[in-house]
Amino acid sequence: MSIKVLIVEDDVDLGNLLKQYLELNNFTASRVFNGIEARLELQRSSYDILIVDVMMPSEDGFSLAEKLTAFYPGLPFLFVTARKAKEDVMKGLRLGADDYIVKPFDADELVQRVRNILKRVQSKIAEPEEMLQIGIYTFDVKNLTLKSAQTQRILTEKEASLLHYLCTHPNRLIKRNDILNHLWQSSDFFVGRSMDVFISRLRKYLSKDPSIEIESIRGVGFLFKISA
Repeated sequence: MSIKVLIVEDDVDLGNLLKQYLELNNFTASRVFNGIEARLELQRSSYDILIVDVMMPSEDGFSLAEKLTAFYPGLPFLFVTARKAKEDVMKGLRLGADDYIVKPFDADELVQRVRNILKRVQSKIAEPEEMLQIGIYTFDVKNLTLKSAQTQRILTEKEASLLHYLCTHPNRLIKRNDILNHLWQSSDFFVGRSMDVFISRLRKYLSKDPSIEIESIRGVGFLFKISA
């Protein structure tokens, strides 16, 4: 499955060049011009990583980074900027950036940095956190247990795998086929109906916390919404 990259860059020529170069290296790339457009695009589709310019109109890279870490935790992003001041580099990293590259840069170096970030992210997914907090619930990934102050439930392996996948993609559109191919290695009709049953179960298990919602986006997928 091709890695999806969202380029957030207001410079038309540079944005197009990055898109073409990433596609030559077997990535699937889309581009938008500022942070507002980036957030709208993330509501429409899921991405594996973002390449974000700092200086942009309407909403700059730092403002976008604050929203990414709040609403899309775990979604990696890389800053690309003409700024060289150490304070800007440190601010970007404090906001959650996985890396930072200064213009002008070599395109091969950027591609390698993207690959290195994704490799680190995949290694974290391969070794998931053992305990996750989901609203009022504590999810013990290793022991397949979902607990709140009043209840404790032992999940099946498939329920736990699906819940973990949703937890690692909060507040972002998750396509049905992405879930099916990742957890069931198939996307046929009957497997899809099976997944819908598991989604219904998880909704029931999490129903005591109104801040949690698994919203169905008809014909596309799901949003696992957790509000503060």
